[in-house]
Amino acid sequence: MSASTGPEMGDPPFDLTPQDVAALGDDLVAYHAHFTSLFLRSEQRVWSLKYLQGLLLPIASKSAETMALAVSDGNVRDMQRFVGQGVWDGDALLKRHIELVAESLGDAAGVLIVDGSDFPKQGCHSAGVARQYCGALGKVANCQAGVFLAYAAPQGHTLLDRRLYLPQAWLTEAYEDRREKCGIPKDVQFRTKPQLAWEMIQQVQSAGILPFSWVVCDEAFGDTPEFLEELERAEITYLAEVAVSTRVWLQSPRTEVVASKDPDRRPVRERVCADNAKPVRVDALAGQLPAEAWRTYQIKQGEKAPLQAQFAFVRAVAVRQKMPGPQVWVVLRRSLGDAPELKAYLSNATADVDLHELVRVSGQRWPIETCFKQAKGKLGMAEYQTRSWQGWHHHTTLVILAHHFLVLIRLKHKKGHRRLR
Repeated sequence: MSASTGPEMGDPPFDLTPQDVAALGDDLVAYHAHFTSLFLRSEQRVWSLKYLQGLLLPIASKSAETMALAVSDGNVRDMQRFVGQGVWDGDALLKRHIELVAESLGDAAGVLIVDGSDFPKQGCHSAGVARQYCGALGKVANCQAGVFLAYAAPQGHTLLDRRLYLPQAWLTEAYEDRREKCGIPKDVQFRTKPQLAWEMIQQVQSAGILPFSWVVCDEAFGDTPEFLEELERAEITYLAEVAVSTRVWLQSPRTEVVASKDPDRRPVRERVCADNAKPVRVDALAGQLPAEAWRTYQIKQGEKAPLQAQFAFVRAVAVRQKMPGPQVWVVLRRSLGDAPELKAYLSNATADVDLHELVRVSGQRWPIETCFKQAKGKLGMAEYQTRSWQGWHHHTTLVILAHHFLVLIRLKHKKGHRRLR
């Protein structure tokens, strides 16, 4: 099986020189024009364009100060004020952005991808900063944690939306002063990372503009049953990576209602009958499958060679709060080689789904990882110096727009100038 995730989904051009950025001036102005009506003040329109220019420039740092010094007629104080304290609606810009993504990349085979991306920090005064697991460092560290939504389709991939995770401690009385200094809105409530991811997915679905067939995610979201239940209620098809310790029933267990010990009360609790078979761990299930249950599939075309793995597929019943949940596909993926690594996924796809499609979608998390690498490595997504809640959302919004602009340039010039292919 060959998946459409190879060179035709090529990366946007990130090897731009200052001359390239200057040559793209008209394109950038035309792109920026899609958003100008969303800025209430003329100076905001000016500085938003300059900020995008700064993000695209090949300079060592993408802080507001260095970008202001690098762009024409830049002013450090004005640039910092624009991103950190400016009164403009980043969410409104992203709604317009999603409309543009629908025009440029929209495809019925599109996939929504949710993932976290973290930002190491030294101090304790940036909005949401805390000692927590930092994916960027691979350990618990002082950082801000973001949740992002991306879109991947045959024509390309880009980021769609972002949320800053606010740890529960930040909503306690002890953090009241920090919240005020960071400008965190008083109506912000605690949301888990899966809840933040669901909010973004729900907004895309409700808008009905951007077509997609799947939602994919890693264990951080797939191991949260409430997140999967939200997708199921919304009739969204997902393929969620889960821990190999996840348990499923191979057959739907019988249940019974437990009678109340109080004769005046009605039975109130349902449970699985004791004589049912216990749910099985998916790694144990993988070990029990016969050799003929495994087949080698090509997931996608890699840079040097096709990416292949062995797959097995089992219909099962999900475990939800110790009770039987919906019927799901257990997708087992085993790498090739002497020490194979096992990955497991759950999917609510229909029983008659093409198994090749499950294989294809299992390889669809890499676009958001690529977006993070590009946005952090080339567009300064992690190089902001603002500490405010608003500043973080403003900066990441403009990084998302800059990334999509380069995607558009690749689509426009993929058969043209050698630097823009």
